[in-house]
Amino acid sequence: MEFETEAQKECYEKILPWMQELFEDFLVASEEEPRFSINFGSAIAYTQVVPWGENDAIIMTRSFVVMDIKMTEELMYYLLRENNSLYFGGFSLDGDDDIVFEHNLIGSTCDKEELKTSVITVVKLADEYDDEIVARWGGQRALDRWLKKILQE
Repeated sequence: MEFETEAQKECYEKILPWMQELFEDFLVASEEEPRFSINFGSAIAYTQVVPWGENDAIIMTRSFVVMDIKMTEELMYYLLRENNSLYFGGFSLDGDDDIVFEHNLIGSTCDKEELKTSVITVVKLADEYDDEIVARWGGQRALDRWLKKILQE
């Protein structure tokens, strides 16, 4: 595995044992990049360590909530209103207009409990919201899309 900065490497090495201890059977660690995935219900959360300048890193946990969805004014209004009521993380759209829920931590100051709270909150909220959004606006939950792709291969 290659790292872009020493700070990114240090952060990854700091959280690796925490992730293994906290999420044991649910954790999949990537061998190619500093990233982990965790499955909970119909959601999958990805925790990745990315550089933040030369001297720090960001621990970014995100979950694809709903994919292949038609963006409407009503749906975007709903997501923005939900962001206003959520104190931890927020919704956004990726480059393919997939709905993502994400929360970030500063690597150098992160502790084990903070990491646990961040990852669990992201994956639980994604698992809660994916059903509601699909029922109201369509699209596919991330896990359903992933399973469909595997079955087609």
